[in-house]
Amino acid sequence: MVKVSVLTAVYNTPEQYLREAIESILAQTYTDFEFVILNDASPDENVEKVVKSYNDKRIRYYKNEQNLGISLSRNKLIDLADGEYLAVFDHDDISLPDRLQKQVEFLDSHPDVGVVGNWHKITGKKERVARYPTTDKEIKETLTVSCCICHSSSMIRKSVLTENNIRYENEYTPAEDYALWCRLLPKTKFANIPEVLFIYRNHEQNTSHRQQDRMWNASVRIQNFVRRENPELWAVMEPQILHIRRIKLFGIPLLTIRYNEDLEVWRLFGFLPFIRIKKRNVLKALK
Repeated sequence: MVKVSVLTAVYNTPEQYLREAIESILAQTYTDFEFVILNDASPDENVEKVVKSYNDKRIRYYKNEQNLGISLSRNKLIDLADGEYLAVFDHDDISLPDRLQKQVEFLDSHPDVGVVGNWHKITGKKERVARYPTTDKEIKETLTVSCCICHSSSMIRKSVLTENNIRYENEYTPAEDYALWCRLLPKTKFANIPEVLFIYRNHEQNTSHRQQDRMWNASVRIQNFVRRENPELWAVMEPQILHIRRIKLFGIPLLTIRYNEDLEVWRLFGFLPFIRIKKRNVLKALK
């Protein structure tokens, strides 16, 4: 038995990214972990060669006979895991050396918390630090409108998933992580460690770029079940929510409208904003 299972699905990962990801886990200061890597039937044979080039007994490598997709592969990784804690980790990101150590220490000292994330650095054309809310209350309120737990740097108490029979849902792919957090809203507490413990690689092949429309549509459906299943939480947040309507002409974005009871923001062709203030008290928020 190990304390932590690091779970990574791989598929057509560029060698440089995959090596940097694997080596960042093998270099962790915390060592009581298994590294479960699942190849989702990648047609790129080099992916398997890269994984097998590491002679480390903590690595457990598996390969799907056929492509299952990310949600079903993540569920298979959960079933393969022996650890008490599940450290989610995507194939093209980097965990800083003390990530696992600090997350394990946090969960050990906060038995009521089932999911812990952290702040992270985003690299790419523009570098920045993503600073998410840290308390359970703030996180749950924010989850009603957007994802504020970085999935690839999260650690989950496995018992929270198994005892509540919660898994990734394929129908919400590629926002399956957001759906998972929202299913867990009434089941456990959340936290974010206010330290940068992870590097998120922002590039053109990210799912958030390639499947932007699918992710947006899935997020809307997720927020619909949040409204149904968490009416008290939704009642607190609804006045603050910016609802979004998108109008397309022949598949081309024509008009985007963001609105709540105080404010409307119209954008023609994705820019040219026109703001209509419906209540004076929103002026403070705009300053």
